[in-house]
Parts: sequence; C-alpha cells; structure tokens
Amino acid sequence: MRGEPVKSEGNGQMNILVLCTGNSARSILLESILSQCGDGRFSAYSAGSQPTGSVNPAAIAQLEAVGLAVSGLRSKSWDEFTTPSAPTMDLVVTVCGNARDETCPVWLGAPVSAHWGVDDPTVVSGPNSAVRKAFSEAYTQLLKYADVFMAEAVEDMDQAALHDHVRKIERLK
Repeated sequence: MRGEPVKSEGNGQMNILVLCTGNSARSILLESILSQCGDGRFSAYSAGSQPTGSVNPAAIAQLEAVGLAVSGLRSKSWDEFTTPSAPTMDLVVTVCGNARDETCPVWLGAPVSAHWGVDDPTVVSGPNSAVRKAFSEAYTQLLKYADVFMAEAVEDMDQAALHDHVRKIERLK
C-alpha cells in the first residue's frame, strides 16, 4: 500500500535542508541547484553546524558562471531550522565529502535523510585556476546528484520510496 507523499507543508513543495559544517560552499551550491533548477518543486535551504558566516567567493563565482542567482545566499547555523517557526523538512541532505576527516552534521528527527558526499573545494589553494577547477568539480558532482534526484516525482513519493531513491543516489560517483 502506498503511503502519503512526504510533503510536510501545504505549499505543494518539498522542503529540503542541505547541511555541511561551514555552510560556505557545497551546501550553498546544492541549495541553489535545487531551488533554481527544480521547476518550483522544492524549497531548498542550507545550513551548517559551524557556519563560517560568509559564502565562499569561489562558490558565488561558480554559481554565476552557470547562470544561477546568488542574491540572498548566506552562511547560517542549522539552529535557525530548529525553532518552532522553521519550516518542517521533508529531506535533509549532508554533503560533507570525507566523513573521516570532516565533522559532518547529523540532523535528528528528519523523516528522510541522505548523504551525498562531495570533496571540500575550500581546502584547495594555489592558483585561481586550481580553485575554480575544485569548485567546478564540486558543482558538477552535486548537479549529478540533483539531476538524478529531480528526474523522479520525489515530491509525490512516500517516505519509503523517497528513502530508497536517495539511497540509490548515495551510491553514485
């Protein structure tokens, strides 16, 4: 028997929270992809357990290079999403790349969660071309995850189907 769709809000959109430690690059990139490439199907947000307080300029440059809007993007704490007035999340995605070397936040109480790990482009130093390449690669990997995610009518899936779908995406590289 098919369960109810996971959409928790009455707005017809799926609420997605993307988490990473600093909320300055990877989580910002995926928030932008889901918000702007999802044809209005998603309300995407991003946050971090230890936010840097600013969006990495290379992340802004990457988003602008692919034609995505950057206004309103900011690095913020996941605490903003624990208040009674915060939107109820349908999916929480962590994007930390190497769990062994990074502190990757865990979101408790989310109906469905996923881990779509991507290497941290902010650790790349050197010439601007190396930094741009790292951000481009991170964006490309996140876009790949998002494209597979958005190819299905995920907003109409029940929790079990959504769980299975995001687990398949976790295995992509």
